[in-house]
Amino acid sequence: MTLTVCLAGATGWAGSELARAIAKTSDLSLVAAVARQQAGRTLGDVLGEPGLTAPIHASVAAALEQPCDVFVEYTKPASAKAHILAALERGAHVVVGTSGLTDADYVEIDTVARRQGRGVLACGNFALTVVLLQKFAEAAARLIPQWEIIDYAHDHKVDAPSGTARELAYRLSKVRAPEPTVPVADTVGPRETRGATVSGTQVHSLRLPSFVISAEVIFGMPDQRLTIRHDSGNSAKPYADGALLAIRKVNTLIGVHRGLDSVLEL
Repeated sequence: MTLTVCLAGATGWAGSELARAIAKTSDLSLVAAVARQQAGRTLGDVLGEPGLTAPIHASVAAALEQPCDVFVEYTKPASAKAHILAALERGAHVVVGTSGLTDADYVEIDTVARRQGRGVLACGNFALTVVLLQKFAEAAARLIPQWEIIDYAHDHKVDAPSGTARELAYRLSKVRAPEPTVPVADTVGPRETRGATVSGTQVHSLRLPSFVISAEVIFGMPDQRLTIRHDSGNSAKPYADGALLAIRKVNTLIGVHRGLDSVLEL
């Protein structure tokens, strides 16, 4: 059985790599794409990939006129939720690669997904090393009561923290709340220097040239410290490999599931 896919953000850094990866599969078919500046062309013409014959549309609404099994969201945080909800209303399952959605956004999306009987697989980062970072950090949080997250990204990234860091904080909150020796509210001096509290964890976001996406969680105990870190390279290929898996598995889910490990046997 071939799954039909609509890809929003199809000419971006991650989206274009995913589109090329889909073109090499035999069980996935890209039937529509969204990229406002390239609307009216075919995706293959834009990416130099003859196997991609999907038309490019200026809007998600127009792209969804073509029925699809799976909608992949790879655009901007400001528009991602509206795109996801529109796809669910059209009866598609959804894979989310866009970062910046909040816990409250996912509660709203989950309500619609369950009403429609569709799955939403939201991955702040599709890389396998991120999946392992999350799992190792959850294990550490069961034994170590103090931690903080440092979120690194390139200087053009407008959302903070990254989806990778936001998802990590959320997952740690499901294990336990951190127990800082001095509560953030008791900080002497500018409280902002202690970072932002995200799902109960202090997160510090750096935006500087030379970074792609990195996430680091530091656990501390008396006389010992554990650091777990993920670093992205310049290629989007690790994200494409994980996204292909998500596309193939999302139709086995109902409601919102966060993290690629939702469909992995770990």
